[in-house]
Amino acid sequence: MHALVYNGPGSITWAEVPHPTLQADTDAIVRVDCTTICGSDLHIVKGDVPEVTAGRILGHEAVGTVESVGGGVSTVAPGDRVLVSCISACGRCHYCRDGHAGQCLGGGGWILGYKIDGTQAEYVRVPFADNSTYPVPDGAADEEILMLADILPTGYEVGVLNGGVRPGDVVAVVGAGPVGLSAIMGASLFSPSHIVAIDLADSRLEAAKRFGADVVVNNGREDALEVVRSLTGGLGADVAIEAVGVPGTFELAVALSRPGGRIANIGVHGEPATLHLEEQWIRDITITTGLVDAYSTPTLLRLLGSGHIDAGRFITHHFALDQIDEAYDVFARAAGTGALKVVLSRTS
Repeated sequence: MHALVYNGPGSITWAEVPHPTLQADTDAIVRVDCTTICGSDLHIVKGDVPEVTAGRILGHEAVGTVESVGGGVSTVAPGDRVLVSCISACGRCHYCRDGHAGQCLGGGGWILGYKIDGTQAEYVRVPFADNSTYPVPDGAADEEILMLADILPTGYEVGVLNGGVRPGDVVAVVGAGPVGLSAIMGASLFSPSHIVAIDLADSRLEAAKRFGADVVVNNGREDALEVVRSLTGGLGADVAIEAVGVPGTFELAVALSRPGGRIANIGVHGEPATLHLEEQWIRDITITTGLVDAYSTPTLLRLLGSGHIDAGRFITHHFALDQIDEAYDVFARAAGTGALKVVLSRTS
C-alpha cells in the first residue's frame, strides 16, 4: 500500500510501505476511505514534536471500512463503516474508566500518527477497535463524519467545556483555524452573549462569522484587548480560548481574561510561553490545558444527526489520497488559500 511517511523535520513523502497486520486481538485493520490533515501534523513536520521519529506514517483522523478484526473485537465487523477516532482507548485503565482516554495508561491515548503508524494511508491498524471507532450512521456523508475524528471534539472538550462556557458569557477565541472554529461552533450551543474571534487572516475571520462569531478582530490592525474590554465594561472575557499554539497567542488569551475568568488552552505548543504570575496571581484566573479525550464524540454525532451542528462547512478542499503533497501545501498556506479542512479520499 501507499502512505504519507515522515522522514524528519521538513520532509514527508508518499511512499510504498507494508500493508498493516493485526498485532493484537483488540485490533482492527481499516481501509481508509477518507482522511484529513490536522494542525498538529504541521507541527510534527516542522519538528515541534520530537517524539515522532523518522519512518512514521502520519495522520490520526479517518473514516473507513473495516477489513479485518482480531478475535477480541466484538462491536465492529468486516464491512462496517466506521469513524476512526484520534484517541485510542484501552477502556480498562484508570484514565479511560474516568473518561480521560487521552491520558490512557494501557497503550492508547493519542498514538495514531504519533507513536504508531497513522491514517494518512490506504489502510491503518486501529488498536482497541471496540473503544476507538464509532459506527457511521446510515445516510451520513463520510467527509462530515470525518470532522468528528478530532477537531470538533477537541474544540468542544478542551475549549468550550474546559473553559466552562455558560449562557451570557463573553467568549474570546484566539485563532480562527479549524479548531478555533470548532470552539466557536461549540460555544454557540451555550448561548453566550458575544463570541469574539481573533486572527491575523481576514479569510479566517470571515469563516468565523459563518461559524457563529458576532465580533471579529484582526489583531494585526486592531487592539483585541480594547475590543473585548469595550464589550465588557472594561472587565475582559469570561472565557478566553487559545487555539493557535504560539507564545504570543497564549499570552494574549491570558490578557483578554477578566478577573475570575477562565483561559482554556487548546493549541499545540512547540516552545515556552511566558505566564506573568507577578501580574496574574491576584486575578483569580483559571487556566486549563488538555488533550482531547473524545468522550463527547457520541454527543456530537447526535448533534450532527439532528442538525444542531453543520460539520460540512469546515471542508474547503478535496484531494485524492495520492495528492497528499499538494494537500499539505494548500493546508500549510491556509491564510492565502482559504483552507479550513482538506479531505483526501480514495479513488478506487
